[in-house]
Amino acid sequence: MELRRAMRTTPATREFTEDEVTDAVLYDILDQARFAPNGGNRQGWRVVVVRDLETKWRIGELYDLGMREYAAFLRAGLVPFAAADDGKPPPIDLDAARAEPLPTEPSHIATAPVLLVILPVTTGGSVFPFAQNILLAARDAGLGGHLTSLLARQESALRALLEIPEHFILATLIPLGRPVKEITRLSRARVEDFTTTRFFDGPPLTPPG
Repeated sequence: MELRRAMRTTPATREFTEDEVTDAVLYDILDQARFAPNGGNRQGWRVVVVRDLETKWRIGELYDLGMREYAAFLRAGLVPFAAADDGKPPPIDLDAARAEPLPTEPSHIATAPVLLVILPVTTGGSVFPFAQNILLAARDAGLGGHLTSLLARQESALRALLEIPEHFILATLIPLGRPVKEITRLSRARVEDFTTTRFFDGPPLTPPG
C-alpha cells in the first residue's frame, strides 16, 4: 500500500473478526516495523506476543479496571488521569471507580486475535515510531489495531502476569486483528487548526497560495 494512503486510512480499530493473525503475517509486520527511527539506533524494545486465551482475558480484566477509572473521570467532567497537585488526593475515588460495573460483553482486548505488549528499556519516546510502524504495516496487511497506555494503571499486575523484568517498562499495548469494518476515509482537523508559527498563540500555519 502506498505510504500516504496508509497514513490517511489507518484508524484506531477496536472491533475485530475472528480471523486468525498467523505467525507469518505477524513476523512480516514486525520485520517492516523494526526500521523505525529510534535514539542511537539502540532498538531498545521488546515485544511480547500474547495469544493464550486465559492470558488475554486477564489482560482484558486489567484494561477494564483502567476503563472504569477513565469513565469516572468523564462522569465528573474531568480530564482523565490529569496530573494532580502534589499532596492532594485524586479528584475522584479510584477504589469506588474500579468497583463500578461495566457492560457484560468482554473487552475487545480480551477477544482480539493477538496482543502485542511493547516494552522499552527506558521512558524515552523512541519506541513510539516503532509502534506506529506496526499499525502502518498492519494496515498494509489488511489488519488493524490501536495503541493504548491504559494498562499502565495496572502495570505491576501485568508485569507479574508476563514475568517482565524490572528494567523494562510498559509503553503501550496493541491489539491486532482483521477489522469488522474497513474504514477508508478518516475525518481529521486541518493543519492550521493545531499548528501555529513562532509562538504558541502565533498565526496558524496555512497552505501556500
